Amino acid sequence: MQKRTTDEPDQSLHARIFGNAYLLLTLTMLFWAGNTIAGRAIAGTVPPLTLAWLRWTLAAAIILPIAWPHLKRDWPVIRRNWPILSLLGTLGCGIFISLYYTGLTMTTALNGLIINSAVPILIPLAVFVLYRETLNRWQTLGILLSLIGVIAVITKGDLAILVRLDLNRGDLFVLAAMSVFAIYTALLRKQPKMHWISFGACCFIVAAIVTFPLFLSEALMGETIKPTFGAFFAVLYVGTLPSVMAQIMYIRGVELIGGNRAGAFLNLIPLFGALLAMIILGERLYAFHLVGFGLIICGVWLAQRQKRTVSAVQ
Repeated sequence: MQKRTTDEPDQSLHARIFGNAYLLLTLTMLFWAGNTIAGRAIAGTVPPLTLAWLRWTLAAAIILPIAWPHLKRDWPVIRRNWPILSLLGTLGCGIFISLYYTGLTMTTALNGLIINSAVPILIPLAVFVLYRETLNRWQTLGILLSLIGVIAVITKGDLAILVRLDLNRGDLFVLAAMSVFAIYTALLRKQPKMHWISFGACCFIVAAIVTFPLFLSEALMGETIKPTFGAFFAVLYVGTLPSVMAQIMYIRGVELIGGNRAGAFLNLIPLFGALLAMIILGERLYAFHLVGFGLIICGVWLAQRQKRTVSAVQ
């Protein structure tokens, strides 16, 4: 009888983990929710632009050795398409996360997470602005409903705040970050054909370069890291799990069950984030959070209704 080799159980465990789309996607959403908690938890300890630079520098350093064979093979494509790759890396990683971390220094993690959930509705709006693609009635209604939900969160359910324009700057930064990410997503149709690891490495490297002068500007203004264990752990976390591991697991999850089914897992981010914010940060959940999130989710559902109907017919 042939003896089982010692490494067979590990291979079997690896296969079970990376063959389970639901586990991979659930962990991905947990890691992405944790990114918001980490950004909020170290506000005042690690400056936001410094955190953005450290995140992408660490992520680039981790992925570069893995991506090197793919980068060498894709180099002709990269050289021909460096302008669009630079734009995508700048928007989708550099500017997006810099605005997001800046917003988290001035607002709660719960507000950031709920505004974050409006991304699926901002994407068709970005596509309309960039490509003039017509919005159907369901998309239009969904966008309006979701925007009302965002306004409910930003104003804390008090419309007098909107009238006085006494808005939280942090919420506006987060909303700007989500808008930039929606534009990045709309521009992904211009992504050149190359291995996904090569594309990720290019985006991480571009983001590290773009955020470096922002980090320097913070340092020159006296905004420096306060060396604590929490700061070290947060930087290590955002540079590994949400940046590298979550991307790998999300791509594998989409590969296993498809983009439409995988997209539904995005709704777990505010759920996980709310639980973490209350447990770790001690934040309180208010009625306007629930109302805003409910309106946003209803808007997303309406906007995708026509798409689902067409898919069923096909």
